[in-house]
Amino acid sequence: MNRILLLSFLALVSACSSREVVVVYSPHGPDVGKDYEKMFEEAHPNIDLQWIDASSQDVFNRVNAEQNRPACDVWWGGPSTMFMQATKSGLLAPYEPSWAAAVGEGFKDPDSNWYGTYDTPLAIMFNNRKYTRETVPQNWDELLDPAWKNKITIRAPLKSGTMRTFIGSSILRAGGDDEGIAWLTKLHGQTKSYMESPQLMFDHLKRNEELITVWIMPDAVLQRERNGYPFDSLIPADAPVLTEGIAIINGAPHRENAELLYEFITTNKALIHQANEYAKIPTRSDIDKSKLPAWMGEQEVDAMEIDWEAFAQNEQGWIDRWKSEVYDAK
Repeated sequence: MNRILLLSFLALVSACSSREVVVVYSPHGPDVGKDYEKMFEEAHPNIDLQWIDASSQDVFNRVNAEQNRPACDVWWGGPSTMFMQATKSGLLAPYEPSWAAAVGEGFKDPDSNWYGTYDTPLAIMFNNRKYTRETVPQNWDELLDPAWKNKITIRAPLKSGTMRTFIGSSILRAGGDDEGIAWLTKLHGQTKSYMESPQLMFDHLKRNEELITVWIMPDAVLQRERNGYPFDSLIPADAPVLTEGIAIINGAPHRENAELLYEFITTNKALIHQANEYAKIPTRSDIDKSKLPAWMGEQEVDAMEIDWEAFAQNEQGWIDRWKSEVYDAK
């Protein structure tokens, strides 16, 4: 009997060790990661999907550090500005997906180095046990009202693509770099805490009902509907709308499997699933809107006009100034 069990174990180990691999880096979080690892491996039992969950900036830094010996195959998630920077650094490989024609200009790289997957507006997120959409700040400048002093918590910006976008858009909205830094300095004076991860921020907002934050609107829906958090959000006018992207890494060690995964997680069926399960708003024009959550059709967004190419070029300089002149200033 023991011999039979040993032989079975060895057979299992042998089968596992013979599986192919595909590696994805993503800031989309553990909910998405666990679900799609399971679904992809059920569809392709010969492939081991290895998911690395990290912030957008950490993904960029890791891909950049591994440029000479890539360990990642697919980068899934993060603002388009990071994919633009990665393209200029030679970190991404051209790949034209089967649905390429369904994504408009401005939502993809002209040489197919990356494609947009989701439209993600920034919003003011709050605990709905304390506030309603009528009682939170109605525009970005109202965040500076004395009534909100020490009632704002913010995801620490340096590693967050979302918050780096917020910093850059705030500078653009102010009309100049110096004016924007002055506005962000005032916001810093209003801010009670900076949280090191989205999950820590969610937990903090749940426990401290008087706090509000700036974050991506779909996460308010996701955390409420999927995880039971008492969250809602308001999208002010002139809201930055991120295009989140996907790309294959230049020199991907498992290129064939990378293309397989890329297509698997971006089919019409997959995007409809992501819309309903994770509140992701598809960028593509060929999605049957009747199969999307009702709120996506009802949601009105007054999007801020942004030259994202110019934004990508200026982003690091803005972040450096924010760190030295706002966050680290005495």
